Amino acid sequence: MFDTLLIANRGEIACRVAATARRLGIRTVAVYSDADADARHVAACDEAVHIGGAEPRASYLRADAILQAARDTGAQAIHPGYGFLSENEAFAQAAAEAGIVFVGPPASAIAAMGSKSAAKALMEKAGVPLVPGYHGDNQDPQFLKSQADAIGYPVLIKASAGGGGKGMRVVETPAAFLDALASCQREAASSFGDDRVLIERYLQKPRHIEIQVFADTHGNCVYLFERDCSVQRRHQKVIEEAPAPGMTEERRRAMGEAAVAAARAVGYVGAGTVEFIAEPDGRFYFMEMNTRLQVEHPVTEMITGLDLVEWQLRVAAGEPLPARQQDLRIHGHAIEARLYAENPEKGFLPSIGTLAHLRLPPHTAFTNGDIRVDGGVRAGDTITPYYDPMIAKLIVWGADRGQARARMVQALADTQVVGVQTNVAFLSRLMRDEAFATADLDTGLIERRRATLLPEPRPAGALELALASAAVLAAEGLPQPQTRHAGDPWDARDGWRLGGRYTRRLQWVDNGASRDVQIARDGAQWTIDAGDGPRAFHWQAHDGALRITLDGREAGGNVALHAGRAYVFGADGAHTLELYDPLQHSEDAQADHGGGLTAPMPGKIISISVKAGDAVEKGQPLLVMEAMKMEHTISAPADGKVAEIFYAVGDQVAEGAELVAIE
Repeated sequence: MFDTLLIANRGEIACRVAATARRLGIRTVAVYSDADADARHVAACDEAVHIGGAEPRASYLRADAILQAARDTGAQAIHPGYGFLSENEAFAQAAAEAGIVFVGPPASAIAAMGSKSAAKALMEKAGVPLVPGYHGDNQDPQFLKSQADAIGYPVLIKASAGGGGKGMRVVETPAAFLDALASCQREAASSFGDDRVLIERYLQKPRHIEIQVFADTHGNCVYLFERDCSVQRRHQKVIEEAPAPGMTEERRRAMGEAAVAAARAVGYVGAGTVEFIAEPDGRFYFMEMNTRLQVEHPVTEMITGLDLVEWQLRVAAGEPLPARQQDLRIHGHAIEARLYAENPEKGFLPSIGTLAHLRLPPHTAFTNGDIRVDGGVRAGDTITPYYDPMIAKLIVWGADRGQARARMVQALADTQVVGVQTNVAFLSRLMRDEAFATADLDTGLIERRRATLLPEPRPAGALELALASAAVLAAEGLPQPQTRHAGDPWDARDGWRLGGRYTRRLQWVDNGASRDVQIARDGAQWTIDAGDGPRAFHWQAHDGALRITLDGREAGGNVALHAGRAYVFGADGAHTLELYDPLQHSEDAQADHGGGLTAPMPGKIISISVKAGDAVEKGQPLLVMEAMKMEHTISAPADGKVAEIFYAVGDQVAEGAELVAIE
């Protein structure tokens, strides 16, 4: 086994690898960018080396800097994690030539399977069923369009070297093909350094099922069962579970044996995932092989009781696989939810900012348990525009799917984040959704159930208004009702008045609407009126947890106060209420721009397709922004004329910045 391991990644996967390495007594070396100098993964390792600027191309994609860091620190092996250089055959080859073990497959296997086009050609020769499409080398846009026309719309454009939903577009009509192709190619080049794409028929109501495989240098290869990753948004996985609901033993064996055959065909070594797309009638087609550890690997660990990172390290050190196929068993059911800094109500656009408050459910970290959390950030850390906006992965285990789902519902209810928008409430609704509960799964589930998963915001109820108001009173030091003040009564801040009556008005802004709350004390009696009449009111507060009583009925909740807002946490996530500031709202009104288009998130302008004076039609693309390595097109909201463009290609813009004025 190695003495020193360099982890060529960041965030939760770097922390995950470091946890297993520490348990095995292996010294770890982190690498970090300018943006990650104080990151959690840096603190998790024994040593850290700075490798460049915040942009991935200036740091985590710099193979030369990472290899030099390995040499300088005496690392005998490099673990690439996932993303960045994890599927880059040139990096794997360079590490081997430098005498450093690459914890992954040989460069030849990455080359064969890392390109979706090459992998599909290989599978076609092996007789594995493929989705109809074009997987060749001719990348001329007009030729690719002719292939798409022949396949028939809708088609899916996918980056040949990609993954994680980047460089991927569904195209519904021939007219939209060339613009979508250009966008995919730019995104693929930015994320993977390779702009080649493939074209496939877009299947209706498919499921995404993948098989975890593992191979060693002694000729052994096994499959560690399947994961269902059908629940996706923007072509990226949101929920993963194992085993796949409704999977028969016969089908599991067929898919597992096909995955092992695929791995053997390229001389595979280490952890890999063979992804299939399955139709409702049970037919399945090879999609791609990810030649690395997957984000969702913890669900496999939870149902098998294994540590896949330990397996990776042992195989990389030349040891045989720790188990044979006949030794592997499935125990229970596991579900993983990816907690993202994003706004589901705005098309899941990423959200950046500082995590002012972060509280997760009681859990084990990076190791199996009923509730497990794999995270790469802490309270006080910043979600930046440079990297994937994942905050943490919540993974739960249950004796069956029902118990696992119930545990996930509770885990999400116990998750609190303030400082960025998150998908917690969306995930909670998804877990309770009828389609998910009954395992009516497919990759279009989120869009199909959009009305229930992304409902219109509801107004705060009397309980939420009371909890928020009690939190403000507690933060101001107002003692709990009926608490006697032992000192000078003139120093007391308990609402007592010489005339016997104290009143307080709190004006909240709730989704743009004003909500008045009147609080009064008359002698020893407190009342609150949230618009539905006065009620007897008592509260107790401790560390953000509140117990309140309204007319004798007791209820509890958690509230975090930050930057003039109250975040009232409940089963459906956080309800945000803003204390009304007349001066601030006056300034907002003066700053309002009519007729302008604003940035929906922070990012970089990467292309502009119009100029001042141009006439535009509703829906016409105006410019493209890039954030978190994903492209977002800004289109004209109505017919008009471009009056002014406020930024140029290459400019970084803040969320809410006016981009284009249309008259």
